[in-house]
Amino acid sequence: MTSESKPAHFLQNIIREDLAEGRVTQVTTRFPPEPNGYLHIGHAKSICLNFGLAKEFGGACNLRFDDTNPAKEEEEYVDAIKRDVSWLGFEWAGNVKYTSDYFDQLHQWAIHLIKEGKAYVCDLSAEEARAHRGTLKEPGINSPYRNRTPEENLDLFARMAAGEFEEGSCSLRAKIDMAAPNINLRDPIIYRIKKMAHHQTGDKWCIYPSYDFAHGQSDALEGVTHSICTLEFEDHKPLYDWFIEHLPVPAQPRQYEFARLHLNYTVVSKRKLKQLVDEGYVDGWDDPRMPTISGLRRRGVTPASIRQFCEMIGVTRSDSTVDVGMLEYAIRDDLDKNAPRAMCVTEPLKVTLTNYPEGQEEILSAPGHPVRDDLPARELPFGRTLYIEKEDFREEANKKYKRLVLGKKVRLRNAYVIQAEEVVKDDAGEIVEVLCSVDLDTRGKDPADGVKPKGVIHWVSADNNVDCEVRLYDRLFNEESPDVGDKNFLDSVNPDNLKILTGCKAEIGLAEAQPEKGYQFERNGYFCRDSKYGSAEKPVFNRTIGLRDSWAKEQNK
Repeated sequence: MTSESKPAHFLQNIIREDLAEGRVTQVTTRFPPEPNGYLHIGHAKSICLNFGLAKEFGGACNLRFDDTNPAKEEEEYVDAIKRDVSWLGFEWAGNVKYTSDYFDQLHQWAIHLIKEGKAYVCDLSAEEARAHRGTLKEPGINSPYRNRTPEENLDLFARMAAGEFEEGSCSLRAKIDMAAPNINLRDPIIYRIKKMAHHQTGDKWCIYPSYDFAHGQSDALEGVTHSICTLEFEDHKPLYDWFIEHLPVPAQPRQYEFARLHLNYTVVSKRKLKQLVDEGYVDGWDDPRMPTISGLRRRGVTPASIRQFCEMIGVTRSDSTVDVGMLEYAIRDDLDKNAPRAMCVTEPLKVTLTNYPEGQEEILSAPGHPVRDDLPARELPFGRTLYIEKEDFREEANKKYKRLVLGKKVRLRNAYVIQAEEVVKDDAGEIVEVLCSVDLDTRGKDPADGVKPKGVIHWVSADNNVDCEVRLYDRLFNEESPDVGDKNFLDSVNPDNLKILTGCKAEIGLAEAQPEKGYQFERNGYFCRDSKYGSAEKPVFNRTIGLRDSWAKEQNK
């Protein structure tokens, strides 16, 4: 089903109705990440939704960093997020925006609430404030500082901003209703003291607005029409609307919620992803085992496959868990259609063609892709000595084995038919070489004697290849729900999530492989050149995904 033929989801219907009724004339959305970690596959859904809706309806989407907590934010994360959004294929409207761009205006609006008697400085400690807040069944208790006069509050707030008070000693709270059924309306904090420099504003401020106070007002300042967020913010919507109603904002944005992405065999909590990095389970936020966008990119996942996946799972208001197999299907489907083919021998076994002239080499041609004529053909050096996979030869085998067997024939991919005649073993009895004959009249046709080979195997020239390392990445977690309940998610880490193969041999054309560009290593899976490790002389190739769903096969046994 194409995107044009799919039924419209509820957000598309809302926007169409708003445009038809004249409530908005131009759609403006925004993607507002916190720069406290790298983006993950869950963020990709939000990116595709916000930028996609803006494009669909001829509007604009802002990239705005929700940078209200300098304790956890870093410029590294800002730069990574910008790279990720661009890599996914989206362009934000105008310059990158920051909530910190509006700190002066937000400060003035806080003063406005104080003057209107709708905000007060509270000296309760965090623990005392929690005790006063009440529960879902019991109302909260008014702070003893709730009835300070506007004049008192203006003075205290000015002294907060001047740095006279210590962190945690006081905060500015909105005066709403401590008996409200929605706990978010029980006099929420709108400013707190944090005596630390900010990555955008430096040392200008020692008080910072809360997310709930800053978010809606930033939307209003940017003219956002549809503020789209995930369902966990649904209970915050009344507070979002309260601030919009009680402040002289220049626009009236509306908040809408959709179900976030829950993916099995995956953890997307930023806190837990950071723990994996900090404790050395992975080698960084961009590790190919991570569900971060940068990790997926380094693994060889394409932006098109992520966009396709987000289209496949749809947009609803119902929480559900998506099978990671859907993501893997989208990755495999895109790479199958677009990845050039290549050959790489991961466990080399030497083959000598005893009837092929010594010192002679010919260049064979192989298609770049079985059905893509636009992808250039590959040149394959062919000579007397080759490498094949160790597992592709047996001295004896049953009829089900379709590879090279002593005394039998097999076809070399895009080359000739060979027959195994003899083996050479080392002192330990291990086979180190297979002596074969080659039928040079079988390029593109069967042997003249009518005995067809039963299988096809891949190979590379022993004299003209790329020496490389191959990293076989697998799922990071081996449990379907690694972080559900009280269990430690680290106990679900798959001990076989990475296997490193050295001494691999790839066809010579892969010396020019560009980092993160996908290739199908014939019969082995989809791979890309790593952007972090390896060298020009000895590249590292990461397995993106296997040719088939091996996990489903294991579960069905």
